[in-house]
Amino acid sequence: MAHTHSHNGHSHSHDHGHIHGPITNINTAFVVGIVLNLAFVVIEAGVGLYSKSLALLTDAGHNLSDVASLALALLAFRLAKVKPTHTFTYGYRKTTILVALLNAVILLIAIGGIGYEAAMRLNHPQPIEGREVAIVAGVGILINSLTAFLFFRSQHTDLNIKGAYLHMAADALVSLGVVFAGLLISATGWYWVDSITSFIVIVVILIGTWGLLRDSIILSLDGVPKDINLDEVESKALQIKGIHKIHHIHIWAISTTENALTAHLVLDSNTDFEAADQIKKQLRHELEHMNIQHATFETELVTQECTSRQC
Repeated sequence: MAHTHSHNGHSHSHDHGHIHGPITNINTAFVVGIVLNLAFVVIEAGVGLYSKSLALLTDAGHNLSDVASLALALLAFRLAKVKPTHTFTYGYRKTTILVALLNAVILLIAIGGIGYEAAMRLNHPQPIEGREVAIVAGVGILINSLTAFLFFRSQHTDLNIKGAYLHMAADALVSLGVVFAGLLISATGWYWVDSITSFIVIVVILIGTWGLLRDSIILSLDGVPKDINLDEVESKALQIKGIHKIHHIHIWAISTTENALTAHLVLDSNTDFEAADQIKKQLRHELEHMNIQHATFETELVTQECTSRQC
């Protein structure tokens, strides 16, 4: 019975388009977010060109990068539904992880751009039409906050949703800072306030982005997802009657919503084929409650346990 391989009782759910939250269809949330932010980019760029405001034109360019990030995330969700092929046996589900990593990088690049612009203006303050900038930024707060709300309750279910939420929340903070700076500049003429506010916003964005970058890098390198504990998996397996030992465990993310596991199960010497099948079914059921949807086991008896070199 050594080295049997079975998927009996292995059921999966692959509904990538529906995630619990304020909007059940996450595709709709992305489309609404893209449309709202693209409209704001057009308005902001138009006002910036009319008023010759470099601040508004720069922010419009930053918001355009966020629209691109939302579009990439939506594309990843669509690709995740593509059926497996002979070349891509998991389909394109991994693109959800790659897009999450790309979004984290885009956020860091945006932070660098904002920081550079803030530093230049701190050394060489430029006259700004504070009230006009504050009004447009106020509109930005409403649009970015509304878009962020679309992803708020679902941000912990998927890295791409978390990335979208961070992008929009960061933009809302930037807009809030611009409103504050615009009103203060309008009242006092202190143009350096614009740069100081930008630096404060950068720190806030960086704190949120760091977690997204760390998690997406771990998943890209097939690391164990953060919500899964390897020791707990081993402990749960050993609680099942008939499993003497579990080793050669590998856990990785197939996508930002699906995880997989392979392992060797060392069973009691008197275990027959039918009993082994029941043990695997029970363990798969337990693993599904630990957010591991795909589990593949290789079984062996205590008397036939493979060596570390064989494994």
